[in-house]
Amino acid sequence: MDSNRKRMNAGITAEDNRSELSAGSTVTLEITAYGSEGQGIARHNGMAVFVQGAICGETVEAEIKKAAPSFAEAKLQKILRPSAERVIPPCPHYAECGGCDILHMSYAEQLRMKRETVRSAMERIGGFRGIEILPCIGADKPEHYRNKAVFQFANAEKTNKKKLRQVLSGYYEQKSHKLVPVETCMIQNEEAMTAKRIVAEWANLFDIRAFDEKQKSGTLRQLMVRRTEGGTMAAIVTTGALPHSDELVSMLRRGLPSLASCIHGINRNPRDPGIGSKTELLFGSAELAETVCGLKFNVGAHSFLQVNPEQTQKLYLAAANALNLTANDDVADVFCGIGTISLLLAQRARSVLGIEAVPPAVKDARRNAKLNNIKNAEFICENAETALPRLVAEGKRFSAILLDPPRRGAEKPALDAIVNSGAERIAYVSCNPATLARDCKILAAAGYSPMSVQPVDMFPMTHHVETVCLLSKLQSKEHIEIEVKMDELDLTSAESKATYEEIKAYVLEHTGLKVSHLYIAQVKQKYGIIERENYNKPKSENAKQPQCPPEKEKAITEALKHFGMIL
Repeated sequence: MDSNRKRMNAGITAEDNRSELSAGSTVTLEITAYGSEGQGIARHNGMAVFVQGAICGETVEAEIKKAAPSFAEAKLQKILRPSAERVIPPCPHYAECGGCDILHMSYAEQLRMKRETVRSAMERIGGFRGIEILPCIGADKPEHYRNKAVFQFANAEKTNKKKLRQVLSGYYEQKSHKLVPVETCMIQNEEAMTAKRIVAEWANLFDIRAFDEKQKSGTLRQLMVRRTEGGTMAAIVTTGALPHSDELVSMLRRGLPSLASCIHGINRNPRDPGIGSKTELLFGSAELAETVCGLKFNVGAHSFLQVNPEQTQKLYLAAANALNLTANDDVADVFCGIGTISLLLAQRARSVLGIEAVPPAVKDARRNAKLNNIKNAEFICENAETALPRLVAEGKRFSAILLDPPRRGAEKPALDAIVNSGAERIAYVSCNPATLARDCKILAAAGYSPMSVQPVDMFPMTHHVETVCLLSKLQSKEHIEIEVKMDELDLTSAESKATYEEIKAYVLEHTGLKVSHLYIAQVKQKYGIIERENYNKPKSENAKQPQCPPEKEKAITEALKHFGMIL
């Protein structure tokens, strides 16, 4: 149902809503539900109003900040009737940082909110009415759980008492590149905070300037700290040569006894937030040892590893147990990464084929299989949407599939190939309830039924949630055909965080590229951001549908990240 029909059913018009809910107006709201980003949702004359920081059951006073035809965003002004689950945020940076965006909720309420987010997506987007959503698996230790941190640097506007210029370290403010200096963080490990402090001291001691995005000058860009059972890795990223590197290593070794690896990466691309392809080892080993579900892994600076070790084991075991594998099962692990789940499944199945598009990850997966003496796991480097159809066309069949796609979900060719693979069971691991529900709806139309839905709290204190959904193939040969449209995705505030013109301006300023409304809409669709008004395309763009070129897609993606619309 489109937004106009929703307003008609509510007995109001878009004009009624705009006149009453205009930017700057103040309204009293009853919070009755949660949005997909942890916001409280109220209904005002049938219109959904998102209020960041509000808790379900509260009565609040809020100021309208943005009013769209079918929803509005508001800023919490006053809590008239607080929830018993409201707590005082224990972090002094909560209001600025934005990383831990649900610190105002008790942990029990955080888990309830995440379960509700998954339920809402499965019902509203997937159409699975009355489906049971299991209680969210919580963390025994929801604080200081992260094994990886990425810190940014900025130059202070003023000098200190000794007239020396200062480099500050911390996180970016929510939806911006403005630095929030932090000295404590309730989700980071102690080693990460110590390394951050030491690098900032080193930079100030030797007058090393932070990279300035506007001025395109400076050396120090970021610090990545990774902690495993094998020790601590510190990766310093600069725009060029690293001055006083010996002194830096010496300071880190003195102040951080667990230091096992120090790496320098060079990254001159202002649009690329990574370590860079060119790295050098300054101290120790280039890799750290880690154990996941009893399996050994070697982890480098570029390796993908879930950031919460405790919850990772719960997530992976939930996925493996859901498939209920036997020694007769042949399994495909789609989007397998470095093979963490693949090798766990290989211990239970006859064979496992891991599919991954990132060459270094595939290389790591093969090495990790040898490290664990696992010989029934094979890995191929190819996009899932091309690999699966090719394998099925060649006659390859699987009895079970582990599907762990990125936030945008699985592509239609991959889903079609899964259906044609003969798989009886699918364990879908998702970090995005909206695209999980969308893909489950497609699979359900082909004869698969969601049997269990298990949320896992991988990221306490944030709105993000992981989910394991088991789908089992029905015996019936007759299935219905359905069409899934992007505007069926759950309403989120992401769609209103930046206008098309703002995105176009950002891309032009930072890359020199000109992008159309249509290209922006295509990239937004890819990441599950709904479109409600024909993509706001001008008439000249309605006639044909050219596909967004890769370089422009990358630039638009960076803009969406900048505006906080995707991670």
